[in-house]
Amino acid sequence: MSKVTLPDGKVLEVPAGATAADAIGKIGKRLLAATYAASIDGKLVDLSHKLPESCTLKAFTYSSPEGKEVFMHSAAHVLAMAVNRLYPYILPTIGPVVEEGFYYDFGNAPAFTPEDLAKIEAEMAKIVAENLPVRRVEMSKAGALKLFTGNKFKVEMINDIAEGEHSVYYTGDKWCDLCRGPHVPSTGVLAAFKLTKVSSAYWRADATRDNLQRIYGIAFPEKKMLDEYVKLFEEAEKRDHRKIGRELGLFTFHEWSPGSPFFLPKGTIMVNEILAYLREEYTKRGYQEVVTPQLYNKALWEQSGHWGYYQENMFILKVDETEYALKPMNCPSHMLIYNMSAHSYRDLPLRIADFCMLHRNEVKGALGGMTRVRKFSQDDAHIFLAPEQIGDEIDRLIDFTKFIFVGTFKFEFTAKLSTMPEKHMGELAQWQSAEKSLEDALKRNNIKYVINAGDGAFYGPKIDFDVKDALGRGWQLATIQVDFQMPARFKCEYEGQDGQRHTCVVLHRALIGSVERFMGIITEHYAGKFPVWLSPVQVTLLSVSDPYNGFVESLAQKMRDAGIRAEANCKQETIGSKIRTAQLEKIPYMLVVGQKEKDSGALVIRTLDGKTEENVSVDAFIARVKKEIKARAC
Repeated sequence: MSKVTLPDGKVLEVPAGATAADAIGKIGKRLLAATYAASIDGKLVDLSHKLPESCTLKAFTYSSPEGKEVFMHSAAHVLAMAVNRLYPYILPTIGPVVEEGFYYDFGNAPAFTPEDLAKIEAEMAKIVAENLPVRRVEMSKAGALKLFTGNKFKVEMINDIAEGEHSVYYTGDKWCDLCRGPHVPSTGVLAAFKLTKVSSAYWRADATRDNLQRIYGIAFPEKKMLDEYVKLFEEAEKRDHRKIGRELGLFTFHEWSPGSPFFLPKGTIMVNEILAYLREEYTKRGYQEVVTPQLYNKALWEQSGHWGYYQENMFILKVDETEYALKPMNCPSHMLIYNMSAHSYRDLPLRIADFCMLHRNEVKGALGGMTRVRKFSQDDAHIFLAPEQIGDEIDRLIDFTKFIFVGTFKFEFTAKLSTMPEKHMGELAQWQSAEKSLEDALKRNNIKYVINAGDGAFYGPKIDFDVKDALGRGWQLATIQVDFQMPARFKCEYEGQDGQRHTCVVLHRALIGSVERFMGIITEHYAGKFPVWLSPVQVTLLSVSDPYNGFVESLAQKMRDAGIRAEANCKQETIGSKIRTAQLEKIPYMLVVGQKEKDSGALVIRTLDGKTEENVSVDAFIARVKKEIKARAC
């Protein structure tokens, strides 16, 4: 018999040789039907895995991160199998799970069309209907190489795996894929799925290697869950920031500068409003803004550690026969500024802010509108402080984060604590101290968080804050990072109360993150219907006919003089056409002006949501809009 300890402490006894599925089935048939993987003594395994004489056991359903990941990855295998059934010459490569579903990359593949996706989905449905068993087979490296002869991508992966760690998963009797697993027990459980989009990619994210075709998808255990997703997906398509940005004249892109957005006049107004908002808060909170160079000798990046840890993400060029790089982040330049003068403990914390442009060499295939770019600006700051000031300063940063997300933009947010990665600088004790400072601050401020193990920056751990938009989607924005390493490498010191020299600690922080990405997120969040303070045009005055054009222009000018972004529409169009144009441009306030308004000096106010209000004086309307702008109501 095998003794199995469950998460609640209960112990089950099952026959020797029983599987994880047998034990879970003994708990309940409904639980077994909803379970896609299990853990035995903490190791994630297939349900067919045999139990040892004594172990702990946990079941994972779709509602758990582990169960959902296994479910999605199994759907990726079905996608690859369907592609191979339809196009035997195409070479499967990898099919990982991502934040929203999964994807699979294919070599030797033409660009997939919408018609191709429909065929592939239909073939996937056949595979699911066949309810093919999924089984794991462990084998030697030689056996794996023989099995995947002809697929150079799999051969390369097999050669990278140590002997004794090779396994494949068969779906049915013939088709298989190289995989660690685990997987669902059969294809029949993959009840609902959808292929969502295609893109290009590079093998192992290396632009010098094979170009691949990537198919994205998502899968659910119930059709109603897929229906809900499709509804959300369709709404997200309507809110796509690339579409809205183009329609509203906010930003655009050009093939000659991939990943580098052009902010058009209206989009530039919005950027300037966001920066003015942040600068106003910086003044209140003791920040000093600087402007720093774009291009630095590689010696700076060698000293900071970026040359060894981040070089593949940098744009490198030759200047005066020496290697230089466009800066991917501001921190090293702020270290230089700090060292341009002497400091004592009385100067700390010293808060240096910077909105300068940054450049990161993102893979072209990964670029995605405003949310993944190569050229961007951050609301970046570095805070130099003594070790004993860390806790108080993190509290201030958390308060600032709440002010922006909750107080101004009305976003909900969650937090995750990212700990020491495998590739890192510095000693374990320093990392542990830094991680404790962040975790203590989260607890002190009653912020729920999860541990994101191994995802810290190479120089220090961090707190990342994710916001939820109007569709409930999560976006990672703010970050607070504790860094003992870089200030030590740059010898950033201060004179302490004891008269001795001490090395600073630096907090790296960005709150809205990339301005470009934030613009993309709020464009989708508001669906282009921006709050008044952010709207490129806040008021449009619509002339009934030519005799009133002069009066309309004078009213618009009076509003502009009061600090309101107002425009006069005196085109030779019908009022109905002018109102429709204003609605399409998502202007918050529309004022129709004719003889009645000219005689009475009172306005009829029409809002974007269709509400109207009559007999409002010009001065009262101006005062109202100014108050709304000042409050930055969202």
